[in-house]
Amino acid sequence: MKHVRVAAEERVPCGASLRFDAAQAILAAIARPLGTESVPLGKAGRRVLAEPVCAAMDIPARDLAAMDGFAVREADLAAGQRRFVVRGAAYPGAPFHGTVGPGEAVRIMTGAPMPAGADRVLMRELVAAADGVLTLDAPVPAKPHVRLRGSDTAVGTVVLPAGRLLDPRALVVAAAADTAMLTVWRAPRVRVIATGDELVPAGEARANGGVPDSLSESVLLMARQWGAKPLGAVRVRDDAALLTTATEAALEDADVLVLCGGASRGDRDFAKAALVPLGLELAFADVAIKPGKPVWLGRIGAKLVLGLPGNPTAAMTVARLFLAPLLTALGGRGAAPALRWERVPLVEDVSAGDREAFLCAERLEEGVRVLARQSASAQCMLAQADALVRLPAGTGTLSAGTPVETLRF
Repeated sequence: MKHVRVAAEERVPCGASLRFDAAQAILAAIARPLGTESVPLGKAGRRVLAEPVCAAMDIPARDLAAMDGFAVREADLAAGQRRFVVRGAAYPGAPFHGTVGPGEAVRIMTGAPMPAGADRVLMRELVAAADGVLTLDAPVPAKPHVRLRGSDTAVGTVVLPAGRLLDPRALVVAAAADTAMLTVWRAPRVRVIATGDELVPAGEARANGGVPDSLSESVLLMARQWGAKPLGAVRVRDDAALLTTATEAALEDADVLVLCGGASRGDRDFAKAALVPLGLELAFADVAIKPGKPVWLGRIGAKLVLGLPGNPTAAMTVARLFLAPLLTALGGRGAAPALRWERVPLVEDVSAGDREAFLCAERLEEGVRVLARQSASAQCMLAQADALVRLPAGTGTLSAGTPVETLRF
């Protein structure tokens, strides 16, 4: 494991060993891309390019009509020609194979190859056509309405750089470059283990008095949103031996294991201890943030393990702050794209505590509003929260209108 030296000023008292930014630096240092693979264009969506995409041909590959109309010769128009004999038609998939001569025209559709001899398209709105004869009554337009060969890009040009996320717009470009296979960074594979004697599948809690497992599927969905391949989740009782066995099984095919619960220091919080027999090396444990102080990150061989608190809001907050950048880094984008903070004014006064806080909030037209009843165990407010507000420790009360760092949740 690559070690990151943390300056003394980054360490803080109150039982937490690291400040948030220092923990993020450690995460970014150890989360490296997982390797490359070649995938078909149709399966490359949301992946990250490991190699650039170059145009395999000129784009467009030949001169094309940019409008519906009639293909004619510029020389005829310059000579004052206003009547043309229509010799045929050209379509994108059925070009005109003859040559346009003096005084001749070819009906043409947008995207169709320009016929030999023609170098200008007259828009259909400017002409009258009857009995195979075309008449131009309007002034000659300035634009030729022709997309010239290579006018978008030339063969061999880099159209998508390495590191580009293959979103829908990028896939348009890759396909236009006539690229069938793309070299991408491998997507991290994620499994989730939720710990707790009380946890039962959603829908069963009413019958047996248990607590619905509200985190497993939510964490897997967040993993998918940040470029991972979710492999599934299991629930494990508060038993160290069972957790060791479940972890060993999960890491057979996962790159990242997310443990929900067991991160604190209660009698049955032994997530880290249960993984020591498997060779767990801790990168960090405990961060001076609220909520989520018990968060931890470690490695077992080449696999990474992220420990989240068991309380739902704390767990989802920590997952957004640590799992998201971990996955973007492993997937080839680096950690930064997952932590794009914006300065947004507060709508209402907010008081900061003695620990750096990341509070659930909602974005409004006039700014951002921190939600009431901030609680690590609350769940229903997550439906309203679409942002996290970052409040430095010890800043007292921040008045409405004060810009604060805000992250899309």
